[in-house]
Amino acid sequence: MAELTGKFTLEDLEAIVAARAAASPDTSYTAKLLADGPMKAAKKLGEEGVEAALAAVARDRENLTGEAADVLYHLLVVLRGADIPLSAVMEELQRRTGQSGLQEKASRQT
Repeated sequence: MAELTGKFTLEDLEAIVAARAAASPDTSYTAKLLADGPMKAAKKLGEEGVEAALAAVARDRENLTGEAADVLYHLLVVLRGADIPLSAVMEELQRRTGQSGLQEKASRQT
């Protein structure tokens, strides 16, 4: 597992998810999620997203912070299961920063 020094990053979390994905599903929640197939991990990501949205609407900062952490973790598990590295997502975000969000969204509509 990656040694954690300084600020904790999404790359650190990605390394932890990768290490835990290689463990036994009997001892690792991450490995169990992945062993249960993409639907299980995607369902958990969706549940956490809804919980984060509800916490945001309720203006519950403490709960939103925890739910946001759950969303990030479960997103990285889903990406791991799909063999998509975080760097690919970051490259896509970087590509999109060259235009406004409204322009980028309009370019995706058919």
